[in-house]
Amino acid sequence: MAGEAQIETLVTYLEMTRPPSGAPLSAPAGIEVRRAARPTIGFYRYLYDAIGTEWMWYERKLLDDAQVAAIIHDPGVEVNVLWVDGVPAGLAELDSREPPNVELAYFGLLPGFIGRGLGRFLLDWAVHHVWRSHPRRFWVHTCDLDHPRALGVYQKAGFRIYDRRTALATPP
Repeated sequence: MAGEAQIETLVTYLEMTRPPSGAPLSAPAGIEVRRAARPTIGFYRYLYDAIGTEWMWYERKLLDDAQVAAIIHDPGVEVNVLWVDGVPAGLAELDSREPPNVELAYFGLLPGFIGRGLGRFLLDWAVHHVWRSHPRRFWVHTCDLDHPRALGVYQKAGFRIYDRRTALATPP
């Protein structure tokens, strides 16, 4: 990809190797997380773009619809949507295609829902949900292009850093 602008980023890899000790957070009134079973490509792309544009999510934009469908419709992938009073507010995409590990592949909130404690709730939901399947580990990666509080939020949820690497991103 000669001539395309590349951005250097620090990628931090985190993992959780044992289930959380506390009880899951209770959902506030009007808030629920539901799995989108075989979401339409349009709905998925809407969530991906609405959540990720500010944080330079671009990898799935490079894929055509058939490639995206092959991922999100795979039985090992869960697209979980946070709903607030009937409005989609967040995404927790879980990838268990490489058992016994589970990856938090994509996680975030739509801009209008940031700063309301919903990210903490959604991450807590995802952590407890994943550990019901008894994985060996639950892992995630974040980078310095993500929300500035992302790393701290993952650590507060119980994830521990196991690696850091510099990478080059080539957004379109």
